[in-house]
Amino acid sequence: MKKLIALYLFFFSTTVNADVAVLIHGYLGSAGSWEQSGVTASLMQNGWQRAGLITPGGLLPAPAGRKGNRFYTVDLPSMAPVAIQADLLRRMLALIEQRHGDEPVILVGHSAGGVVARMALVQGGVRNPKALITIATPHLGTLRAVEALEETDDPFPISVVKEFFAGDLYGVVRDSWEVLLDLTPEQPGSLLFWLNRQPHPEITYVSVVRPGPIGAGDELVPAFSQDMNNVNTLKGRSEVVTTPLSHRLHPSDGRLLSKLLSSQ
Repeated sequence: MKKLIALYLFFFSTTVNADVAVLIHGYLGSAGSWEQSGVTASLMQNGWQRAGLITPGGLLPAPAGRKGNRFYTVDLPSMAPVAIQADLLRRMLALIEQRHGDEPVILVGHSAGGVVARMALVQGGVRNPKALITIATPHLGTLRAVEALEETDDPFPISVVKEFFAGDLYGVVRDSWEVLLDLTPEQPGSLLFWLNRQPHPEITYVSVVRPGPIGAGDELVPAFSQDMNNVNTLKGRSEVVTTPLSHRLHPSDGRLLSKLLSSQ
């Protein structure tokens, strides 16, 4: 009888306390970014179960396991404007809501994915949000986006010559102009200027900051831009965790996320 009671309490407690994490990739990334970096493997080693992949075409669920904390990865068109990506993310979160009801949702965004996640939250894209964790996200923008725009702002035939020598990357950047504009440093009239002055939900915010070798930031995003405390309407509301890594995702991000997710 005691064993049956213990078993019942185990399943009951994991059901009540279960969280759902949603991993949102950055610019030129995909759901595979979390897989290839080793982040998802680390999450599973620490008790998080893979729940599925969500694409603009729908949900691809993973085989069902026991009750408990789960995570989803999403595939967004990362070269599209932030507003379009955020709208798609909201639709994806609605699919998660259908499966998980009122279970708390934690959004985890890497790089531009953190901006997309924050916009979805501001627009009311999550029914039961619990936390937002961003990793190396340009919340106040980055001059690298400006540089990329300037390097590809060429008339014909210069654009053809540059594309010939630079290869596919030149065309990719040209096709990404709208999202790159969204990620330029905030100024009146820009998307980030608007977003950073909108009311944000009363949830937990965690900024994972890459300070770089001299504390100024990683190779793509300044450290101050990665800190949500510098967002106009989030001052003093974000926990800050620093990691001495480059901008891309690393296996150690999975271990850090496991700790952060378990503490929310």
